Amino acid sequence: MARVRDLSSLPKAHLHLHFTGSMRPGTLLELADKYGVHLPEALRGGEPPKLRATDERGWFRFQRLYDIARSCLREPDDIRRLVREAAEEDLRDGSRWLEIQVDPTSYAPRLGGLIPALEIILDAVRDTARETGLGMRVVVAANRMKHPLDARTLARLAVRYRDQGVVGFGLSNDERRGFARDFDRAFAIARDGGLLAAPHGGELAGPISVRDCLNDLGAARVGHGVRAVEDPAVLTSLAEAGVACEVCPASNVALGVYERPEDVPLRALWEAGVPMALGADDPLLFGSRLAEQYRIAREHHAFTDHELAELARQSVRASAAPEDVKGKILVEIDAWLAS
Repeated sequence: MARVRDLSSLPKAHLHLHFTGSMRPGTLLELADKYGVHLPEALRGGEPPKLRATDERGWFRFQRLYDIARSCLREPDDIRRLVREAAEEDLRDGSRWLEIQVDPTSYAPRLGGLIPALEIILDAVRDTARETGLGMRVVVAANRMKHPLDARTLARLAVRYRDQGVVGFGLSNDERRGFARDFDRAFAIARDGGLLAAPHGGELAGPISVRDCLNDLGAARVGHGVRAVEDPAVLTSLAEAGVACEVCPASNVALGVYERPEDVPLRALWEAGVPMALGADDPLLFGSRLAEQYRIAREHHAFTDHELAELARQSVRASAAPEDVKGKILVEIDAWLAS
């Protein structure tokens, strides 16, 4: 019988990981005790909380838990610890390149303002990349729930720090709120400044939200994007443009977008020729990290090792890594497959 290759050693890029959501549960408990933050049982129990965000109440509960966890990040040392531990977890799962997504305005009140917050995060990312050997960069994300003018401010700031570790500009939170076109100016600023556009779409909202990411925001990648399979025209647009979907299977099930892992449309996206980059989204709340997403593809969607290797290649090609770094990782993927 053929040996089953270890998915944790498959070299890959991780393009969909949120900042606070990357935290280890044990770290959250320690920081909460340090600052006297009362954690609800959903965050103290040692198991991922039961979530279902397909209705307003469920999404509010998800956001509330996330906000409570974020409130435990108060000092530069907390930021450095989170980044270091996120890198360690990614390395354990075979990641060679990580683009971690953060809205610095959420951390600014406790870290001295917007610019100091972003600089603390970028310093931590640079130091961790140097110390661990993991390629790390930052995607600055605006919050869809805030005014589009705030997004423009953030886009200008992101461009300003392009040479210090910012590679992309995103748009997160509930895509059922507002319209993508409200943020078109912010994304134009980011794209004109040399940043990759990577807004969320096609998770809680349907394929129209994916279409709007393409048409209104000039997306080079779409966060999630799985609902595109509900509209053949949108699916074709993604495939023809080569726009990768950052698919997070465990997250999709945890939030109730799909009932079971086998319901996540990995095969439909694959067969349509849409590039994918599997991601963990928020391991703190969803309970699984990067390699587990590849295991879902293997165990619930019958992806062969050759197909899993191609998924890893797609994640690398969709990244903002320099071409020489991409080339090195692609060679390592071939070596994994040849082992």
